[in-house]
Amino acid sequence: MTEAPIRAGGVRALWAGNPHSVVQRGLIAARSSSWIVVLSGFFEPVFYLASMGIGLGSIIGDVETSSGAQVSYAAFIAPALLAVSAMNGAIYDSTWNVFFKLNYGKLYEGMLATSLGPLDVALGEIMYALLRGLLYATGFMIIMQILGLNLAWTAILAIPAVLLIAFGFASLGMAVTSYMKTFQHMDWINFVLLPMFLFSATLYPISVYPEWIQHVIMAFPLWHGVELVRGLTTGILMPDMWWHVLYFVVMIGIGLVFTTKRLRALFLD
Repeated sequence: MTEAPIRAGGVRALWAGNPHSVVQRGLIAARSSSWIVVLSGFFEPVFYLASMGIGLGSIIGDVETSSGAQVSYAAFIAPALLAVSAMNGAIYDSTWNVFFKLNYGKLYEGMLATSLGPLDVALGEIMYALLRGLLYATGFMIIMQILGLNLAWTAILAIPAVLLIAFGFASLGMAVTSYMKTFQHMDWINFVLLPMFLFSATLYPISVYPEWIQHVIMAFPLWHGVELVRGLTTGILMPDMWWHVLYFVVMIGIGLVFTTKRLRALFLD
């Protein structure tokens, strides 16, 4: 019996140019899964919008955004919930699903035994997570349009912005998941996501906090996503929005590098 050669050096050791095969495998496997679980991630932000944006919003009235504009409370939290929806969709697939495939399904060992490289697997899984984020975001955007919460034509640009947000969370989420060994470790995902959801200027302006807390919140990736989407849906475009885009570009790069190196260290080296 001959042993399979260990890949070493060069881009070809990491990349075969075939991540769509990983996406195709995920779509085929999804046919037998419960679509109720998938849809539940879409309805969560819708319920928040209905209960807080419409219900509580009728009492609060208008809210001032970070740019100084006055918008209704529903129009204030709707873009934030859109960013949260994309984050949740991407995180679920890039953490829990990846954790099972990595530690129990042993799927990546089989994938990397083929011509696929670790970068193919990483990009394929992240692209599959993006499909879920896109599904949530598109559905929620339609609801926003029906309720008249998209205040400018630039709201259509929120879709690619949401994909950028989902890409950032999916790439970094997969990188972090590759270091987790037990289901108890996965509790840290919710421990991080919940504070981000509550404090990233999603439900109220960041100006309500003391200045030092504001700087802490501004380090959260979700805050950058919320500010980016909110600016697009309200039509308040500012040069600072490019910093939000750059934040996620760097986040994507870090996530891809760490995920690729981790998969190679686990299964190839």
